[in-house]
Amino acid sequence: MTTAPDKTDPQPTEIDLHFLREAIALSQTSKDNGRHPFAAFVVDRDGEIIARKGNNSMPPQGDPTQHAELTAAAEAARRRPLEELADATLYTSAEPCAMCTGAVYWTGIGRIVYALSEKRLATLTGDDPENPTMDLPCREVAARGQRPVTILGPLLEDEAAAPHIGFWNH
Repeated sequence: MTTAPDKTDPQPTEIDLHFLREAIALSQTSKDNGRHPFAAFVVDRDGEIIARKGNNSMPPQGDPTQHAELTAAAEAARRRPLEELADATLYTSAEPCAMCTGAVYWTGIGRIVYALSEKRLATLTGDDPENPTMDLPCREVAARGQRPVTILGPLLEDEAAAPHIGFWNH
C-alpha cells in the first residue's frame, strides 16, 4: 500500500478518503448496535491498521470517556512505540473533542484526518444531553502542545453526517 502523505501535505489522498469512509461505515455500525455513531482508526505510515474502534461512551456498558478516538489512540500506544506513532494517522468520522485530541497528542500520533466538523455535528445533535459538544476545534487544542500534530478536515461531511440523522433527540 502507498505510504501516507508528508505531514506538510494539506490535500487528502485516496488513502485518506478510503480510511475516512471506513470510519464512517464503522460509525454506522456503532449506531446500528445502539451506540453513539462515531468511529476511528489509527493507521501506520504503510497503511496498516493499528487500531479500529467504534464508540463505547454510553452507559451501562461503556463510560463517557470511551470515545472512539481516545480508545483507538490508547490501543495504538499499547501496540507501537512513540517513534512509530509519529508517522501514524488517526482517521475519525467526526472532529475529535478536546479530550480525544489530547489523547492523540499524548500518544504521539502525528496526524489527524477527520470527516464531520464539530460545528456540523452540533447542528445534528442539538442540545441532546448525550452529546454536550464543546465548541473547541481540535486544531486549537493541538496548537497548544510542544509536539506537532498535522490536522486535515473536515472532509466528506455529508457522508459522515448520515449516521447521525435520526439518532439524536433534540
